[in-house]
Amino acid sequence: MKYFTKNKFLSFNSKWQHKKAAEFLRNGFYHRENFSYYVEICHWLELELIPFEEKKHLSDRYHYHLGIAKIRLKEHNLLPAVTQLDKSSQSPYLPIDIYLDNLRSAYNIGSIIRTNEALRLGIIHLPTTIGEQQKCSIKKSAMNTFNEDLVKSPSSVTALKKPLIAVETSTHATSLYHFTFPKEFSLLFGNEEYGLSTTSLSQADQIIQIPLLG
Repeated sequence: MKYFTKNKFLSFNSKWQHKKAAEFLRNGFYHRENFSYYVEICHWLELELIPFEEKKHLSDRYHYHLGIAKIRLKEHNLLPAVTQLDKSSQSPYLPIDIYLDNLRSAYNIGSIIRTNEALRLGIIHLPTTIGEQQKCSIKKSAMNTFNEDLVKSPSSVTALKKPLIAVETSTHATSLYHFTFPKEFSLLFGNEEYGLSTTSLSQADQIIQIPLLG
């Protein structure tokens, strides 16, 4: 193989072997010609070959390797679900700004970016500078939907599209189900632990909340 010999590969413990097997299988998912590396690993580990055209078989085998390797599954560990109808959308984005007020989790930010791409909402604004390590985590969680042109840092909350609609739990908040959204607006989302900052809330034109039961 390109990276190591059979003897070297088999000299490592089982967790490492299956970690590398998962990496080669994932790599082959994106670049089909690289499945040949995974085929060699299957021979070395005496594993039955799987039909590479079947997404379910690929996914099940991938999680089998990750399970033995004791790798904790996160969103960016999953194989993407690609169908024959998937394609880059030409639909325009809506005139909506999404303001993330000091969110702590890179994975939450990545999830919001994915949702934003799926619904074609608009521009996501991060008030703080993203470090390279955090940016890498965000991109992994965004699963190929991270767009440099749609993730920006505004000069201030007041520079966002009006009205400013804060999403927050508050006795003064209007239920999402009783609120009529205008054609153009901005949504303000707060920190996972502390919620929106006092400054952001004071500048909001409206506060809404999503009623939850249980």
